[in-house]
Amino acid sequence: MATSPLNFQPFFHARSNSLPSRQHPITSQIDENLNRLRASQSASTSSSIGHQLNCLQDLYDSVDMLLQLPLAQQSLAQEQQRKLVEQLLDGSLMLLDVCGTAKDALSQTKECTHELQSILRRRRGVDGLVNEVRKYLASRKAVRKAICKALKNLKHMEHKLSKDGETGAMISTLKQVEAVTISVLESLLSFISGPEAESKSSPWSLVSKLMHQRKVTCEEEEQKTNEIANAETTLRSFNKSGSMKPVEHVQNVLENSEMCIQDLDEGLESFFRRLIKARVTILNILNC
Repeated sequence: MATSPLNFQPFFHARSNSLPSRQHPITSQIDENLNRLRASQSASTSSSIGHQLNCLQDLYDSVDMLLQLPLAQQSLAQEQQRKLVEQLLDGSLMLLDVCGTAKDALSQTKECTHELQSILRRRRGVDGLVNEVRKYLASRKAVRKAICKALKNLKHMEHKLSKDGETGAMISTLKQVEAVTISVLESLLSFISGPEAESKSSPWSLVSKLMHQRKVTCEEEEQKTNEIANAETTLRSFNKSGSMKPVEHVQNVLENSEMCIQDLDEGLESFFRRLIKARVTILNILNC
């Protein structure tokens, strides 16, 4: 099994090719899926992240086929491999927890977005809209806090992987899968979070102001390709000024955000089920 790096440094070095052979069709599929994910990780739009989630699903389908191979099961069941396999199981548990955070973040944002759309359709007036916008922004703040914690956990996993030494081919393959999964989830969480909320005003030096303006410009560019961030920016502007842009515009922004959330949620749910399946399969192999 080839062990070329993902978008990380090359820290995996297989020293055994007995499981399975390099020419096995399943290992070739895994290589192809890994390469597709490597090639797609530079972009950070909703469509690119949706594509990455679809690629992850394909990758884990291939991993499932790999785990059904008798030689793969024999390799993972070896006593000398037990500690490494348990580390993989610990990693999968953390990944499931991070997926749960992402699912909750999408669900909360979608719920608030849907309620805002409902208010606009029923024309309940500015007062009702103001309260719901504040509720939305408070929810986004809580979402961002949870995501920050999840990202720290992923960085810890990433750092731990970079410290790992040489392993056999089977463990090396599964570690590569774990590494690319971390990378995709980092992209997903960062997208859901969006640019950091504008900080409270404080005295700025001229240089600091210029740096801040450059950062704001970059964030504005990012928001153009981030439907969730675009909705939040629109509502944050309303919350500050109290004046509403044309209702049709706001409705379109919220609708785009909700559609984006729906697509990401469906992709994440499909991947989540595959991650659970892989974990259960490895647990069964270990306990046989």
